[in-house]
Amino acid sequence: MDATATVTPVSTLIRTASHEQHTEAETSTFMGDLLGGRLGVDAYTRYTEQLWFVYRALEEGAEALRNDPVAGPFIQSELMRSTELERDLAHLRGENWREGLEPLPATAAYAARVTECARTWPAGYIAHHYTRYLGDLSGGQIIRDKAEKTWGFERKGDGVRFYVFEEIGNPAAFKRNYRELLDAVNADDLEKQRIIEECKRAFALNTAVFRELGEVFPLSA
Repeated sequence: MDATATVTPVSTLIRTASHEQHTEAETSTFMGDLLGGRLGVDAYTRYTEQLWFVYRALEEGAEALRNDPVAGPFIQSELMRSTELERDLAHLRGENWREGLEPLPATAAYAARVTECARTWPAGYIAHHYTRYLGDLSGGQIIRDKAEKTWGFERKGDGVRFYVFEEIGNPAAFKRNYRELLDAVNADDLEKQRIIEECKRAFALNTAVFRELGEVFPLSA
């Protein structure tokens, strides 16, 4: 057994192991074009739609895991995003926003994996919980700022509410506490390694969504 697994904090191991996938997701062509203001609000809307499918899977799964000894400590109501996403989609698509809403194939695969982990493997669910919510608290704020400036959304208002964590007064402290939870996760070293691998898978699933969005919204040459 790798001796470092018991010495190096899990949060550090995850950050190190998933660095390549994290960078790939952050530097995707679609996200680069979106943040660069080279795509219209329709692309932002489609991206927000995909997020809704993923977070619905995450948060429907959360309810059954509240008392789970492994995943339970991570289920925190102040993180939940579905209600905010639905307000954003109502703003972006109108009050009948659910009509015609379809996940991209990559989004459907991503949501299905989250659901599978929530039902059968709580430690794996943590991997998806971590990659999504801590990402929202960090890089998500860059997306919000760009969206407000590019498409004229009201600051922290409808259209960007997904990125506004009103119940978290100190994001830095919250992320620090979250990483402490991760380091203290109720799992042996082998299971921790499996969590790390699932984090890498989560980033890959997210990158696949960006790739398909990039195919839907290619920039003309």
